[in-house]
Amino acid sequence: MKNNLKNFKKGVLNGTETKKIFKLAKKNNFAIPAINCINTDSINSVLQTASEIKSPVIIQFSYGGSIFISGKKNNKKEMFQEAIDGAVSGAKHIHLVSKHYNIPIIIHTDHCNKELLPWVDGLIKVGKKYFSKKGRPLFSSHMLDLSQENLKTNINYCSKYLKKLKKINMLLEIELGCTGGEEDGIDNTKIEKKYLYTKPKEVNYAYNKLSLIGKNFSIAASFGNVHGVYKIGNVELKPKILKKSQKYIKNKNHLKKNNPLNFVFHGGSGSSLKDIKKSIKYGVVKINFDTDIQWSSWKGVLNFYKKNKKYLQNQLGNPEGKNKPNKKYYDPRNWIQHSKDCSSLKLKKIFLNLNSINLL
Repeated sequence: MKNNLKNFKKGVLNGTETKKIFKLAKKNNFAIPAINCINTDSINSVLQTASEIKSPVIIQFSYGGSIFISGKKNNKKEMFQEAIDGAVSGAKHIHLVSKHYNIPIIIHTDHCNKELLPWVDGLIKVGKKYFSKKGRPLFSSHMLDLSQENLKTNINYCSKYLKKLKKINMLLEIELGCTGGEEDGIDNTKIEKKYLYTKPKEVNYAYNKLSLIGKNFSIAASFGNVHGVYKIGNVELKPKILKKSQKYIKNKNHLKKNNPLNFVFHGGSGSSLKDIKKSIKYGVVKINFDTDIQWSSWKGVLNFYKKNKKYLQNQLGNPEGKNKPNKKYYDPRNWIQHSKDCSSLKLKKIFLNLNSINLL
């Protein structure tokens, strides 16, 4: 395994290369963490951590996160151009600095529902121009979350977008069944629990339709997934749904290999190690983490403030003297670095839990 990945391409991956990484992940029982980033600080922190751990990593941008990168307030109401510009800016930053980290990097966009399709449309338009110049895509993959539409409508849309992405060597991630909780303004906290669990027949329907176009897709099949962190017992994950779906697709389509699908696990924050291990065993190659990283980022700032509180009340004046300057404490490069360091510690634990360390 290490030899296979040691010689793997470094830098931003295209769709073909990403599929190869996913294939290795299933073969060797690991998954790649996908981290939502909202600025260059969070991007750089993830890249640095993955480089230290010696693992591939997925950096993804949500619609709201993309707006934030563009420098706008995150009200998310038809700010499509701002979201396009922000995601493109984030992706180009990764392309530019990737040479410093020497790891395979997958750039992804997260949760695009029906009303946000102009965002992905704009990104594909930019992506086509980039591909025509560079011969490689700007992003590795995009995600469509049409899980609140009926199955046929969902897959019809996904099929159209898969055709577009195939032309520029990108992957498509789709969602079947809904992810509960709230993230980035999409509120599924009151959704009926039955919609949190995908049926194998639904997965097979998607597989059959999309396979007619190509194999460059992954499926976020819901098995009780919820965004956010909640008290124990509030979330009931059923990874066996993934196991049943893999077996169903294999038998129905007379496939030779086990785990023929690339599954995605949404809402990794707060999930038990037991459920994470089971999901990887059943073909999950990508697990999303956002809430845990957000908390770690804030915790780093909080701890820094508590430790240096007496130096952070005024520009001048601290225990060393009433006119002593405090610049070195409130310099953003100082407390932001502490935030990044705390996030990195959490992310290293995530890599370890996903069996994704020392792969390169």
